[in-house]
Amino acid sequence: MEMLEILSTNTTFFAFVATAIGLAIGSFLNVVIYRLPKMLQADWRQQCLEFLEQKDDQAEKQERFDLNFPGSHCPHCQQSIPFYRNIPIVSYLLQKGRCANCDAKISVRYPLVELLTAILTLAVALKFGFDWLALAAMLLTWVLIALALIDYDTQLLPDNMTLPMVWLGLLLSLFPIFVDSTSSIAGAVLGYMLLWSVYHLFKLITGKEGMGFGDFKLLAMLGAWLGWTMVPLIILLSSFAGAFIGIMLMIFKGHNKEKPIPFGPYLAIAGWLALMFGENIMQYYLGYSV
Repeated sequence: MEMLEILSTNTTFFAFVATAIGLAIGSFLNVVIYRLPKMLQADWRQQCLEFLEQKDDQAEKQERFDLNFPGSHCPHCQQSIPFYRNIPIVSYLLQKGRCANCDAKISVRYPLVELLTAILTLAVALKFGFDWLALAAMLLTWVLIALALIDYDTQLLPDNMTLPMVWLGLLLSLFPIFVDSTSSIAGAVLGYMLLWSVYHLFKLITGKEGMGFGDFKLLAMLGAWLGWTMVPLIILLSSFAGAFIGIMLMIFKGHNKEKPIPFGPYLAIAGWLALMFGENIMQYYLGYSV
C-alpha cells in the first residue's frame, strides 16, 4: 500500500517505474514478435496434416517451441544467454551489439524495440498518470507494437492477439475506461465494416485483394477500445502515415511500388496517436473547420 501511495503521489518515481516496466515488456515483445508467427505456422501445418489424415514424420524430431521455451539464446551459436547478459539495452551496449560467446552480430532491432516500448510506455504514464486508465493504455500500446512489427515481418495480424483485445475493449466499456458500451460496440462494428467494404469494393474493381482480413479485425479492435468517433480519424491518420512512409521507402530504399506494404503498422501508429491525442486533434479540427 505504501508503494502504491508513492506511485500515485510522486510523478517522477511513477515515470521511472513505468519506463523500467516498458524496457522489460519490450524485451518480451521481441520474443513475441519473433516466435508467435513461427508457432502459428507450426500449428497451421499440424491442422492441415490432421485434416488430410497424414502422419507428421517430423513430430518426433521437433522440440518444444513457445513463448517460454527455449530460453533466450544466440540464434547463431545456440548458446543460452544468462539473465545478467539479457538486460534490456544495457547488455546490447556493453557487448557492443555482439554475442558474448561467438561474437556474432546481434540485430539492432532488439534494443530499438525495447527503447520504443519504454518511450511509449513513459508517454502513456505521463499523460494518464497513476490510474487504471494508464494501465489499460499501456496494454493497448504494447499489443499495437507487437502487431505492427509482426505484420511488417510476416504480413500476419494474429487472431489470438486481435480478437481477445476486441473483447477486452468491449468489456472495459462497461466501466467505462475509455468510452461507453454504445460507442465501443459501434466502434467495433464500424471499424470492421469500413475496411471490409473497402476490401470488397477494391477487389470488385481491380480483381485484386488490397488488404488482409487481419486489418479489419485490428480496426475493429481499435474501435472497441476508443469508440466509433475515433474510427474515421484512425483511417485518416493511417492513410497519411502509409503515404508518407511508402514514399520514403521508395525514395531511400528503392522499394518496388508493385510490392505490397502491410497496412497493419499504419493502423497501429494511427491507433496509438488517436489514443494519446485523438480528442485534441478532433477539437482542433472542429474548431478550425468552424
